[in-house]
Amino acid sequence: MSRGLELYRSMPRYAAARVLSSRVPALAGAAATAAAPLRLVDRGDPVLPGAGWVTVRPQLAGICGSDLATVTGQSSFYFSPLVSMPFTPGHEIVGVLQSDAAAADGTPLSAGSRVVLDPVLGCAARGLELCANCAAGLTSRCDRVTLGHVSPGLQTGYCKDTGGGWARAMVAHHSQLHPVPDSLPDARAVLVEPLATAVHTAGRARVAPGGRVLVIGSGAVGLFTLLALRAYTQAGHITVVAKHRRQVELAKAFGADEVLAPSDALGGVRRATRALRADPELGGSYLLGGVDITVDCAGSSSSLSTALRVTRAGGRVVLSGVPSGAVDLTPLWYRELELVGTYASSGRTAQPAAAAPAPSPSPSSSSAASLEPAGGPPAAGLDGGGAARSDFGRAFELAASAPLDGVVSAVYALGRWREALDHALSAGRLGAVKIAFDPTLTA
Repeated sequence: MSRGLELYRSMPRYAAARVLSSRVPALAGAAATAAAPLRLVDRGDPVLPGAGWVTVRPQLAGICGSDLATVTGQSSFYFSPLVSMPFTPGHEIVGVLQSDAAAADGTPLSAGSRVVLDPVLGCAARGLELCANCAAGLTSRCDRVTLGHVSPGLQTGYCKDTGGGWARAMVAHHSQLHPVPDSLPDARAVLVEPLATAVHTAGRARVAPGGRVLVIGSGAVGLFTLLALRAYTQAGHITVVAKHRRQVELAKAFGADEVLAPSDALGGVRRATRALRADPELGGSYLLGGVDITVDCAGSSSSLSTALRVTRAGGRVVLSGVPSGAVDLTPLWYRELELVGTYASSGRTAQPAAAAPAPSPSPSSSSAASLEPAGGPPAAGLDGGGAARSDFGRAFELAASAPLDGVVSAVYALGRWREALDHALSAGRLGAVKIAFDPTLTA
């Protein structure tokens, strides 16, 4: 039998978790996870859906912000046609192959090899002729995540047929597999998928050389995005908004030029860019001027509102955190901002064609920024070809070279899932970054 966590359909529990997580902040973790439609079950290994699939036994599986939004009922109903229930969550995975397979790039892999997964269940995994996006390597934009020989599921961890990382066994298609170098420990390998997402975000930001960037949020999403921006763009100045002491420390260690408290985000940007502040009769203040690009890694209505209000006219706001809540879009219209979404990662890194920044006190240039490593050649084990130009190739570089020791702050057995989720929901306050499950643990 294979033990795993399972999210099942229960509107009463979903609604209760949603209410408790939003209305009882002091007890949000314990109350919401107690109400959530999640259970620990013992079942057989998932059945291989067809040719090209292999069983994987997860060694570590991270708890992502999107997982927490789903478990606590905060996820949008927009996703309901794109999942199939009951499903086992977990898409940040390092695991061991149970039989021979081929990696996404065709490299032969033997049973016992460690792999990380690109969780997107695109056309290749579904046995379909590639759609235009998948054929272009833009798998995060696949239009066919509800079709093919597996049930609907935008990713592994949201599909009932594949299982997920929060279990002792799951299945994966060879197009999802990326081999893990022997030199990379599990605690770093489990970070490769969220790092690949961060690299994708850095590409979508299209930072011009010398551009001024603001990153809102310093959980795992924000910190990894900071790493990617610093490593693979020519940003002139990166400011990070961080709420907790440990987040401030890590933001500085990961390359932030300046770290601001949430209450000082608008004021700090105003001082740095010499922007003018406008104060409406009702509603929040905003700037006439501001940063070139803001990346919202928090995904709250307040963080997106701040992003729209501190970005200069003609600038770009990148939405990286899972969005929630209503926001006044007047700044988007009046300041002619670009609002850009970024989701998961792709088989190739976006090559930016950056717009010319408006005149500002910060140095900037209209020439396009590349996503080549800022500090020299690719890390050992990755050539300068296709692998290094992919989101996952660059993520492996960061996983090997960035100061990530201790970023996996705690590891839990599946049987302690309530404690693990409570810890993840309070990670910032507790000085933690990434909480993970180790499905091999028995207690």
